[in-house]
Amino acid sequence: MLDFNTLIEFSRNNCVGICAFLVPANILTTLLTIVLTFLNRPMGQVWISVGFACLFASIMLLHVYTWFMIGVVMPPTYILLSLAITCLLTNLLVIIWRRNSLQLFSFGK
Repeated sequence: MLDFNTLIEFSRNNCVGICAFLVPANILTTLLTIVLTFLNRPMGQVWISVGFACLFASIMLLHVYTWFMIGVVMPPTYILLSLAITCLLTNLLVIIWRRNSLQLFSFGK
């Protein structure tokens, strides 16, 4: 069975390594989603990029919440939280924009 206390302690004890991976991963996968969308790549490729970007952003949200659980309220926690929320919203808005633009293009045919 999964012990959440151990997982939470692991997250806090390895914060530097986790953030060193998640911050660039969030930025790069969100940027990849934007690039794939503007290059008009197939929706399958865009959805794969969105999936990875949302996975990394969700993991960062959970990681930040482990710090909030013990009462750590510092600028880095809010910066990381805003980065994760920004990446999630950006990916959501790109998907919405892509679907609307595809409907506009198919309407004229």
